Amino acid sequence: MVHTTPRITLFGGGEIKKQQISRAVKLAPYIVAADKGALTALRHGLVPDAVFGDMDGDAGELAKVLPADRIHRIAEQDSTDFEKCLYSIAADFVIALGVTGNRLDHSLAAFNALCKFPDMRVVILSGKDMCFLSPLTITLDLPVGTRLSLFPMGEASGSSVGLEWPIDGIKFSPMGRVGTSNQTRSAQVTLSFTRRNMLVILPAKHLGNVIQRLTKT
Repeated sequence: MVHTTPRITLFGGGEIKKQQISRAVKLAPYIVAADKGALTALRHGLVPDAVFGDMDGDAGELAKVLPADRIHRIAEQDSTDFEKCLYSIAADFVIALGVTGNRLDHSLAAFNALCKFPDMRVVILSGKDMCFLSPLTITLDLPVGTRLSLFPMGEASGSSVGLEWPIDGIKFSPMGRVGTSNQTRSAQVTLSFTRRNMLVILPAKHLGNVIQRLTKT
């Protein structure tokens, strides 16, 4: 099953701040939920347009408040509920909330999912930050001095224009060099990579700028 819609806010089961929801739904009003993330959306007055997951214990409660055709049970246990959502939808972009939460295993699984679905434009909001899988090349409009971190999910190298500490010639690896707490030195930054396995981490307040650029790639 594939649900197609231009802009999606995806609710996971982790903790979600009101500010994150407000920031996301302004850009992506169609609501998709991963299993118990539907209950979080409902608590914030938002009715999910579609819910995907294994429904381990929540199906009965959801059936009381949502039409049956919005609840999609996927029984396989080889993927997370976040991944089940991603392979069940098609969108110009997805803003994911509550897919990290307070559990490190959930956070790592969410970052892994970004690499499993590289053709989807997905931005994860977590706390005050956001994270996305970089295209091979992307140009971002950001204020000078903006914190920008790079985390490789595999071996990677690349080049940059507009960073305080250029990445040219650096061999990145999750078991070696990572790019924590770089920052911008000009109002426009261009990043280029040899492989699509680099996560970019930025302050969440720049979500609109990032979405605008991602949808042009």
